[in-house]
Amino acid sequence: MISVTQLTKKYGSQCVLDLPSLEIPKGQCFGLVGNNGAGKTTFFSLVLDLIKASSGSITIDGISVDRNESWKKLTAAYIDESFLIGYLSAEEYFYFVGRLRQQTPEQIDQWLHQFEPFFNGEVLKQKKYLRGLSKGNQKKVGIIATLIGQPHWVLLDEPFANLDPSSQIRLKKLILELREKQDITFLISSHDLNHVTEVCDRIVLMEKGLLIKDLKAGDSTLKELADYFTN
Repeated sequence: MISVTQLTKKYGSQCVLDLPSLEIPKGQCFGLVGNNGAGKTTFFSLVLDLIKASSGSITIDGISVDRNESWKKLTAAYIDESFLIGYLSAEEYFYFVGRLRQQTPEQIDQWLHQFEPFFNGEVLKQKKYLRGLSKGNQKKVGIIATLIGQPHWVLLDEPFANLDPSSQIRLKKLILELREKQDITFLISSHDLNHVTEVCDRIVLMEKGLLIKDLKAGDSTLKELADYFTN
């Protein structure tokens, strides 16, 4: 479980995140939505200990993220292209992440076969550095790299952005399959209400750093979210 207690993040006198309490149990596909400046990326950065909280705490499986790094073995994330290494090819990057997860290049090559439909012939064996790939193909590399080593927790920030419609559909199917077969808990931040309501069974709406709604996904969730942002 990811547990948040009295969590705040301030820059000077401005408070950009204020979450008194939040719990994300294992096995849940957790969606996070909100306008720009809502605090979504700040929250993910705090969970990953990329920035320090002004107050409060976050624990993953009872481990404080800012005091012990053992949780990193079970956690993976792709926030943006800064997580990539631009001067590596896709294969080299997968091998690099594989080494961190105690996987050999041969194991990675065999494991990557299952994602060929998602790559659509545009990622592997391209003789290009990652920095030379399109934004969408960079995102494909980053997302698939998070799955190496069967992590328990996967955080994805705007995973559907820059992907073409076919890739968006394949990604949704992939998330649902991995959640069911490998018991991966996904935390997904997205501006796309349609996609996030289709793959997540719980959706939290944030605005200006505050938790506004905590919804169990159902037939009326998309309309409820759309009504909120319309009004």
